[in-house]
Amino acid sequence: MSAPPRPADPVWGRESGQLRAIVRNVGSRYAVLGVDASIGLLLLPFNIHHLGQTAWGLWMLTASLNSYFTVMELGYGGAVTKFVAQYRALRDARSINEIVSTLAVVFAGAAVIGYAVFVVVAFNVSRIFNLTPDQVGTARALLLFSGAQVALGFPFGVFGGVVNGFQRYDLNNAISIATSVAVAVVNVGMLVAGFGLVELVGATTAVRIASNFLYRINAYRVFPSLSVRPSQFRVARLREASGFSAYIAIINWSNRLNYATDALVIGAFLSPAAVAVWAVPRRLVAFVQSATGQLTGVLLPVVVDTDARRRAQDLRKIFVHGTRLCLVAVAPLAAALFMTADAVIPAWVGPGFEGSVPIARILVLVIALRVGNATATVLLKGAGEHRVLAFNNAAVALANLALSILWIRGFGLVGVAFGTLLPLAAGSILNLWPRTCQRVGLRPTDAFRRTVWPAVWPLAWMVAVVAALRAIMPPGPLPALVSAAAGVICYAVITLAFAMSRDERATYLAKAMLIVRRPQRKPARA
Repeated sequence: MSAPPRPADPVWGRESGQLRAIVRNVGSRYAVLGVDASIGLLLLPFNIHHLGQTAWGLWMLTASLNSYFTVMELGYGGAVTKFVAQYRALRDARSINEIVSTLAVVFAGAAVIGYAVFVVVAFNVSRIFNLTPDQVGTARALLLFSGAQVALGFPFGVFGGVVNGFQRYDLNNAISIATSVAVAVVNVGMLVAGFGLVELVGATTAVRIASNFLYRINAYRVFPSLSVRPSQFRVARLREASGFSAYIAIINWSNRLNYATDALVIGAFLSPAAVAVWAVPRRLVAFVQSATGQLTGVLLPVVVDTDARRRAQDLRKIFVHGTRLCLVAVAPLAAALFMTADAVIPAWVGPGFEGSVPIARILVLVIALRVGNATATVLLKGAGEHRVLAFNNAAVALANLALSILWIRGFGLVGVAFGTLLPLAAGSILNLWPRTCQRVGLRPTDAFRRTVWPAVWPLAWMVAVVAALRAIMPPGPLPALVSAAAGVICYAVITLAFAMSRDERATYLAKAMLIVRRPQRKPARA
């Protein structure tokens, strides 16, 4: 996955090689994760305490609509990153500017249409969700505020895509950290001052909107020759981007259905309070996903660059090592949460959320599948197989929606959770995995032996350690966390000592030393 550094260039800058870029970007994403996780763990019980379970559930319910409206960018957001990375590899500045300018015009139109749809939904919210009369006005105001944030995010999104296409996720991540801290400070200040939910959301939305201008500054920093003008709109560029973005739009819509439909189904059939019971474990498993899935978040431009240079062997390495690392990261955390959810959740949010425990145990399996299959997903998206990914995700999303609606009546929240798990497992195991193996030239059985099995079998030892410790230690959240930590350590030791061969350990160590060691610059020729 590593390429030799390229010399400095006044337009394209200096590159430090793919491996070093990946480490820099992943490291900064983990910094974002650490800040967001810390803020989330502290703010969630704080907000529930000050707002109440019902009001907080109403907030989460209306916020779940945001992810649906973000897909009105029709997949062009991913197209920006893809084509910027592609034309950057070819050193074609004109094509980058035409692509970015063309899609900026498209996003401006999407912003106007998107906010108009938000307004329509806001004034018909009582027909969509099961709300009491006093909740309707609040929900309407929340939707109008969040709609402004989503709409303005469309045209500014091209700047973030430029930065990502240049593999400088770290610059955007720095803005994300600053924005999260500012939003948290405003959140606490508003509630301590006695303001309500509407005022709180209005103030935090203003902070997020203001941060968009910083992403624009980043884009011109990484690409000084960037020029975004309506006069550079090209129909040919729109057709070029649309050939990719149409399928990315299907993928994005499908992902939103998988991630956000459950809350909408619960809000329509049950109540905002039930949404709160669902949202707590959803937040926990989202943390697990974020903590273990950061590698694949920065791989798309790497895959595009590798595929554009026709390095088939490097694509195979990305798939094998990326999948193994993701599984080694997610497996112990998922197992730890599965075994300690009964102690962690009540201690975190207090009484009234006992129903969140079985939901967490099902959703943690969902996250393990998603993270474990994330490298395959990115590889298919960036290496010309985005159509396969689009149709697979659409089928999984529709099955998720149908099963959730079917099972919520008889099984409640547990039925919704299983309606999410089963279609995802079928699509991942029966379709995406074999198709990715075919794309990189590996037999599925060989890929399983090299990627999945080394990450899975040490879990048996971890489960035995956690179960034994919980049996002899007193009940409570702290002993549960201690036993989980001991299990994770056991997993790490066994994985390093026995699940990896001596050559694999040597390879990873050599890569680590390459990252740590500063690159030596050759003296300039006279």
